[in-house]
Amino acid sequence: MAGMITALILIPLFGAFAVCVWPHTNARPIALIFNAITATLVFMLWRNFDATATGLQMVERHVWIPAIGAEYLVGIDGLSLLLVLLTSIIIPFAFLVQRMDRGFCALMLVTQSALYGTFTAQNFVLWFLFYEMSLIPAFLLIKIWGGENRDRAATKFFLYTFLGSVAMLLSFLGIYFAKGTFDFAQLAGLGKQGLLSGNVAWLAFAGIFLGLAVKVPLFPFHTWLPDAYETAPVGVSMVLTGVLSKMGVYGFVRLLLPLFPNEIKILAPWLLGLAVCSIVFASLAAWAQSDLKRMVAYLSINHLGYCMLGLFVITATTVRPAVEMQAALSGVFMQIFNHGITAAALFYYVGLLEQRRGLRGINDFGGLMQRTPLLCGWMSVAMFSSLGLPGLNGFIGEFLIFKGSFAIAASFTAVAVIGLLVTAIVFARAMQALFSGPLTESCSAFPDLGRTEKVVVVPVTLLMLAIGLAPQFVFNIINTTVIQMTRLLS
Repeated sequence: MAGMITALILIPLFGAFAVCVWPHTNARPIALIFNAITATLVFMLWRNFDATATGLQMVERHVWIPAIGAEYLVGIDGLSLLLVLLTSIIIPFAFLVQRMDRGFCALMLVTQSALYGTFTAQNFVLWFLFYEMSLIPAFLLIKIWGGENRDRAATKFFLYTFLGSVAMLLSFLGIYFAKGTFDFAQLAGLGKQGLLSGNVAWLAFAGIFLGLAVKVPLFPFHTWLPDAYETAPVGVSMVLTGVLSKMGVYGFVRLLLPLFPNEIKILAPWLLGLAVCSIVFASLAAWAQSDLKRMVAYLSINHLGYCMLGLFVITATTVRPAVEMQAALSGVFMQIFNHGITAAALFYYVGLLEQRRGLRGINDFGGLMQRTPLLCGWMSVAMFSSLGLPGLNGFIGEFLIFKGSFAIAASFTAVAVIGLLVTAIVFARAMQALFSGPLTESCSAFPDLGRTEKVVVVPVTLLMLAIGLAPQFVFNIINTTVIQMTRLLS
């Protein structure tokens, strides 16, 4: 299996090149062919992944820039494999949403390559290059193909993420000068005893925290997200919420928690407060929205807040039962995967409504169940999944996060439950406004789901049901990694 991860990173880049030089104007079939090749490689990685083994697997290590401690070091564990699988689902899903020119397809393929690199790199220099590699394509996708106010949204997105990245880079340079390595595993081994000391440790922590909090995003660093998600094309919004936001959560798991557990424990009440604010305030903001895209964008912040609650809880107190820590961390991993699928699906449905009506305000529709029962039915499944209805994929992660969090930080978790209540109100209001009541005249000629749209909708919905009813195949991927990380952080 040597070289498979490198091939996985390079194939989308070859696809981007092929899209640019191919003489035909329709670039989407070419992009989908390269996505099929990468999906085959990901399936082979999954089949050859030993779910019982600890540590990294399929490691590729080569000397790169020894003078600064930079290596080409890639490998996967359960979390990395889960995110690689998520990327391989969301990117082709986004390609199927809309027809775009070759520039759009090429930038999406470059983004895909950057995501594979980010989720498999194990040396900071390499990881940071892939991390930044995703920034420029995302900026261009919003700025060139976005809607109204795209210049402002793209600039805001770039400035927030770029400044966060600079802060993170400066912090890691300080760590390197103190410890002489960029290797994640070596730094994690030093983190338990205190990676740095004094004010230097707090400065390094602050820089990495800022860079990752912007990417998630975590309250109050989230203000770029609604504008970017609202303005971006539907396929780009799906990738932004489905995968790119997971880079921030992945960074917290891979970098901040192992490297600075003592600092997180000291700041635990404040960090838990930020997570609870992300959950509650974002759901209230979603309630106040009339634009469906902005509503889903704020709900995305809300659901990622559950991930941050689970992560901060496992380092919050001195007494942390191992079983509850494992439950919370398993819930975070499941929520990362499930939210990516569900949020992308919701953006897809909003795109279908906007395509039919030309508008996407909640009050621009009404009585759709009479005209488009299939669209309303499948969209309701995605809404119930996002709400956390038992039997669907959204329930699993949220249940485990709350199970672990209540046992460790009951007061913060009790406040966070308000977010679940408000989310239910948001979806109930949306379903009533969109699907119920008299059919509005502007919607009287709406077509129901077409054949191509069913090809997209049905597999994704079946995946939501499969994970909700039999999630063990996902747990088999992450269980060993969860146990290993719990021991590292306990």
